[in-house]
Amino acid sequence: MTLEATTRPAEERRIPAGKRLGLSLAAAAAMLALAGCGLGGEPVYYDETAEKLADTGGSILGDDQIGIGNDRDQPSNLSGGDAGIGVNSYLWRASLDTVSFMPLASADPFGGVIITDWFSPPESASERFKINVYILGRDLRADGVRAAVFRQLQDPRSGAWVDAAVEDRTPVDIENAILTRARQLRIASIQ
Repeated sequence: MTLEATTRPAEERRIPAGKRLGLSLAAAAAMLALAGCGLGGEPVYYDETAEKLADTGGSILGDDQIGIGNDRDQPSNLSGGDAGIGVNSYLWRASLDTVSFMPLASADPFGGVIITDWFSPPESASERFKINVYILGRDLRADGVRAAVFRQLQDPRSGAWVDAAVEDRTPVDIENAILTRARQLRIASIQ
């Protein structure tokens, strides 16, 4: 469009009625043609679900992996695995028991992750802790659990929380407490 075309009065820029009707009919015909492309019977969709189910044997992890609800994948009672969760059930319950004094932010029994929310001990309101527990497998083993501990101190001037160092022994102590509780649960279950 030129400067001349934009400065002309609106009456002179209007599309004639006959041309406008022709453009409208052409647009409507194009819409109908596009809408009609899908007609022609029932649509056929390729569904990969049944094929994947047959390929994996019903397991979300494949035929040779641990599945949920597969009889061949049921662990023995000695391992402590539970078909309802993806990790060792003794370690899972022991982890929940060990961090039960803290509020939970998230608990994923299939992934084996427990994340607590920040917790301030009553005797130290200017200090808070957060613990993440990772259960690493279906076997009751000493290396089957990891704990990560986070600590923050409140700045007395600004009131903001600042990250602080955690003693190296603290995560190990939490892991040992979880393992001790898991051992107790295991012994109680076989007696």
